[in-house]
Order: sequence, then structure tokens, then C-alpha cells
Amino acid sequence: MDVFLRPQKRRLFEEINLLDHGKLLEIGVGNGTHLGLYKKHALIGIDTSKSMLSKASDYATQEMQLLHMSGEQLEFEDHCFDYIVLSHVIAVVEHPEKMLEECCRVLKKDGSLILLNHFTPNNFLGYIDRAFQLFSPIFHFKSAFYLKDLKALKKLELKEQIHFSRLRYFKLLIYKKP
Repeated sequence: MDVFLRPQKRRLFEEINLLDHGKLLEIGVGNGTHLGLYKKHALIGIDTSKSMLSKASDYATQEMQLLHMSGEQLEFEDHCFDYIVLSHVIAVVEHPEKMLEECCRVLKKDGSLILLNHFTPNNFLGYIDRAFQLFSPIFHFKSAFYLKDLKALKKLELKEQIHFSRLRYFKLLIYKKP
């Protein structure tokens, strides 16, 4: 899967590394093979899987902190992060709306939420997504996933939207908290 997502991840980190130094939370850090791509941020990475965090620790620097935690119930104070990164995680959590509410809570004023994910487009891929809905729970993700359904994002201002192909299946969205 990493090979398929590599172009999106590369662009994600280009955008992140253009941002000023700040305190960054990555929700769903996974196996951490990408951790070396962060160039200048104070990083806290969380995941619900202890085995993934164990693997991620092999790639983390001493300045990085990895914690066992759910993005749906963040154990941080309000308004404490400059940046939050959600890379291919929003469609695999049980309650994406709850996670986005938590992100809004812990994000500082003028902070950025950086969201990379698939979103069901209004083209032939939409039919494939909807057909795959019957099987997607087996793979623990939502195949038909619509940006318009994420109400918590209305609390944020969309600053940039990057599409990765004409099919518009994957998007990199950068939001700012007013």
C-alpha cells in the first residue's frame, strides 16, 4: 500500500516542511516508516495499536514522542498543537466526526489541520466505492467516504485543496482554525 500512496505522502511532507516550526500531532502514526520525513517540527505521534507504535519507535528520533492513544479521545489540553496531521486515517476510525471534533479542540487558534485521504468523487470511481461498501468493513475502512458529511470541518477554514489526479480520488486538504 505504501508504494501506491507514495506520491501523495511525498506531497504531504513537502507541504508540512514548508510550515513554520511548531508542535505537531500526527494521529495514526502506524509503522512510522515516514517519521524521518519530518524536518523541523516537535512531533507527537499517536496510534491505537501498540504493535505499530513498537515498529514506529525504530524510526523515531529522540525528539519525537510516540503515545498509545485514540484520536477519538485525545488526552491533551485544549489549544496545544500548531499542526495536526491525519494521513489516510479518517476513513478507518469508527467515529471520524468525533476525531475531528477532538482535533478542533486541541488545535490552537490559527493552527492547521492537514488531511490526506480518499474521498468518493462524483465520477465512475464513486460507483466502485459504493459497490465496495459491502466488503469494506472486512478491511476496516469506509470505501464510500464523502467530504460533505464531515460536519466538524465546518469549524475550520479550507486554505488549500490539492488533487492528485483528474479522477480526484485522493485529496490533500489544509484547514486553518480561525
